[in-house]
Amino acid sequence: MEEIEKFIGGFRRFQHKYFGEHRDLFAELQSGQNPKTLLIGCSDSRVDPALLTDCNPGDLFIVRNVANLVPPYEIDGAFHGVSSAIEYAVEHLEVSKIIVLGHSGCGGIQALMEASEPKTEANFIGRWVRIAEAARDQVKRELAHKSPDRQIRACEMAAIIVSLDNLMSFPFIARRVQEGSLSLIGWYFDILRGALYDFDQEKNAFQALVTSLKE
Repeated sequence: MEEIEKFIGGFRRFQHKYFGEHRDLFAELQSGQNPKTLLIGCSDSRVDPALLTDCNPGDLFIVRNVANLVPPYEIDGAFHGVSSAIEYAVEHLEVSKIIVLGHSGCGGIQALMEASEPKTEANFIGRWVRIAEAARDQVKRELAHKSPDRQIRACEMAAIIVSLDNLMSFPFIARRVQEGSLSLIGWYFDILRGALYDFDQEKNAFQALVTSLKE
């Protein structure tokens, strides 16, 4: 209950300060949303997209899941939560940008790299992170001589590229990208250094977008 009281107290502070100072914004948002960006991030409690980007409510349409993964386009009888959110953002909200935001110290990628023992019979996590198997296999092949930490970091970045590629398997995304009305962006947040890296598709490498704070 102590933690719940903390959350309730936080909401009261939000209500009196932020909400109170932005009544016009919330009045406008009450009638609908019109974000221009879909951000696909990790469920990790340390990586809050709205906090990291200092956004207002209504700026981002956010999908969060284990390891910020995008599954490939599939039409079957299964349930597709991530794909349905992508479809809504692109087809209904008509966003002009999709950002895949990965981060350092990702437990989902670590589980993929280390082939962790499942905690349940269903093994939902293990099955889900297999989306990035290609990234894992590439890292283990090309960086076999590197430390486990270095391999995990490389896989965290490579998994972002896998998700960008999987986004292009959605016909309605590929069409918009080719038309120039939609752009795909890959970002990597370094938790320890507070730095942000951007995937440069031409160079096939991550470049510093916002450098680390000086000590």
